[in-house]
Amino acid sequence: MRSTPTTKRLSLSEWFKTITFYEILVGMKATLSHLINYRPVTLQYPHEKRTLPDNYRGMLALLRYDDGTEKCVGCDLCEAACPSRVIRVVSAEVPGEPTKRYSKEYYMDMTRCLFCGMCVDACPVDALGMTREFEWAVYDKRQLHLNKQQLLAIGDRSFPVREKRLELQHPNVAFFNVAFNHVPPKPN
Repeated sequence: MRSTPTTKRLSLSEWFKTITFYEILVGMKATLSHLINYRPVTLQYPHEKRTLPDNYRGMLALLRYDDGTEKCVGCDLCEAACPSRVIRVVSAEVPGEPTKRYSKEYYMDMTRCLFCGMCVDACPVDALGMTREFEWAVYDKRQLHLNKQQLLAIGDRSFPVREKRLELQHPNVAFFNVAFNHVPPKPN
């Protein structure tokens, strides 16, 4: 027995779509609509910089008060909070005032930093800040081992508006701070 091939009859609309290459025309319509409504996505990087989100975590910086004194009191909490052991703080006492401390030396190895911000959260006096600097490409990674002066310079550049010292913000602090010599001791 012979099998006869079944012929499929095309409707008029299917026949018209086949002849006019309808699928290609639909694709070209989408292409032309994108071509007409063209908006560039690429930024010309060195000349145009993208806007960073508010919670961006960039390079770390040490901060100062408005009178130029450093905020860091050398408590080493940032060193303890750092998960990758990037920070090294050497503390010292203020001569003549055994209750006051400061950071004698402060080092950060930015090649190992995770930019997690845990050191900033751990600081009780807000002496650390995350800047919006991200352009730190160098040829020698030893240039990313930052010392105290370099970190203070980053802070001065990134945070030009500084806050007042705690004693000037809250006058009552002077009465409870034992480091003030001009305040009489509390009677027992």
